[in-house]
Amino acid sequence: MHFLDQAKIFIRSGAGGPGGVSFRREKFIQYGGPDGGDGGKGGDIIFEAVAGLNTLIDFRYTQHFKAQRGIPGMGKNRTGAGGDDRVIKVPVGTQIITDPDEEGYSELLADFTEAGQRITLLRGGDGGRGNLSYKTSTNRAPRQHGTGWPGEERWVWLRLKLLADVGLVGLPNAGKSTFINQVTNTKAKVGAYAFTTTKPQLGVVSHKQREFVLADIPGLIEGASEGAGIGDRFLGHIERCRVLLHLVDATGDNPVEAWRIVTGELAAYGEGLDEKPQIVALNKGDLLGPELMEDIAEQLREEGVEDIFIISGATGEGVGALLDTLVETQDFPLAQVSNAGEDDEGEGEAKPWSPI
Repeated sequence: MHFLDQAKIFIRSGAGGPGGVSFRREKFIQYGGPDGGDGGKGGDIIFEAVAGLNTLIDFRYTQHFKAQRGIPGMGKNRTGAGGDDRVIKVPVGTQIITDPDEEGYSELLADFTEAGQRITLLRGGDGGRGNLSYKTSTNRAPRQHGTGWPGEERWVWLRLKLLADVGLVGLPNAGKSTFINQVTNTKAKVGAYAFTTTKPQLGVVSHKQREFVLADIPGLIEGASEGAGIGDRFLGHIERCRVLLHLVDATGDNPVEAWRIVTGELAAYGEGLDEKPQIVALNKGDLLGPELMEDIAEQLREEGVEDIFIISGATGEGVGALLDTLVETQDFPLAQVSNAGEDDEGEGEAKPWSPI
């Protein structure tokens, strides 16, 4: 399934049904009078967040959503049925925003953070009055009726921000895809070139009887917070994460500068990303000796980095200790399936990870 994290759609609620024009006709009743009923209310436009969706790809092919119009009123003072509501199902994490104004600002209309959440964005028009309601002491046989109130319509943007517990960040080719493949069942594409990952990936990690969702976003480049490499859209997917896991390629030309670039982009983007707890992991430790890895780690400590782990996403070296710290410092929920090889206290030598 293709990943799409934003889409523009047109929505319109149903118009109210027209009121009925009718007169009572029964045997032996010469002047029955008006008995036209009111029109039915138009259908609403309702958005609902559902589990199991993680893309807006369906909205690429269907962009117009309209609710049903109310049924006209009928004789014998029968009110028309209301039009069917149009329920639009979106993934959890979807935001509904308006078109930007002249100054480039948009209004947030809705933010879906949990499954089952519903919101009525556009209300259907009320039905028109039937001719019975126009009857007066001087107008005993009115023929006028209400046509029904029109529905509402507008264009809106849907923007998806993935919900995850841990956000995986780093420069291109830092080994993020290899890492997420190692600790989850995700089958992210891995390659020895930059920008192998072109769309966010989600995976579930189960470790020491705890479970959390890990989000891998494409590699960030300098200027990402301003839209370079559509990095601003990628950064939006980690806004809701509890903690950030920053992978630094220890084999790069300047690992410390790589850390500075990503940290600077997080601060420039705003939305509190630079205030989130951050764990730094020096990756590809299997390609360098322990002394070189420790030397790079010491340089990062001089920059003020406190939590540093030396790992290898390819071999799994050091990954267990890293996951230990994540589950110990964050209140992740209990996993549905516990790890094999662990006792009830979570002690002893256990598997560093257990994909589910």
